[in-house]
Amino acid sequence: MKKLLTYISALLIGNCLIVSSAYAICPLCTVAVAGGVGLAEWLGIDDTITGLWIGGFVVSIIIWLVFWLDKKDIHFKFRKIIVTILSYALIVAPLYPFGLFSHPLNTLWGVNKLLLGIIIGSVAFFLGGIWYFYLKKRYGGHAYFPFQKVVMPVAPLIVLSIVFYFITS
Repeated sequence: MKKLLTYISALLIGNCLIVSSAYAICPLCTVAVAGGVGLAEWLGIDDTITGLWIGGFVVSIIIWLVFWLDKKDIHFKFRKIIVTILSYALIVAPLYPFGLFSHPLNTLWGVNKLLLGIIIGSVAFFLGGIWYFYLKKRYGGHAYFPFQKVVMPVAPLIVLSIVFYFITS
């Protein structure tokens, strides 16, 4: 599993090097999130923390895909809901055969640690992205500081990773 995540992270980094333009949050955010997942697995970090980064990664994928569909002028009924459901299904469902959601002792607050992390990480990454767009709008369409587009969505994941490290240690 660790080798698989390392290969996926390397593939994502390689893809981001050939991206000609950034959509939604940006390719660097997705690389940061994917790298965080790979690093967490490699270091043997708790599943809650790994779930945070998987959740952020899924939201990044969803935002990218929705913006790509907008750019291609592809619109259909319930587009955002369908993209969201398919993204979670394609990324989270393959984790079930590995038994990552079925171990009865792998829970926190009565919820599977990985699932809890995915939910909280998804919300945190999304709110970080909303916060970025809000501040950018308030500042006349410009960022407050360099790489704000990367920092704002990823910062909540970093903070929550530290919080959950102390909770689960």
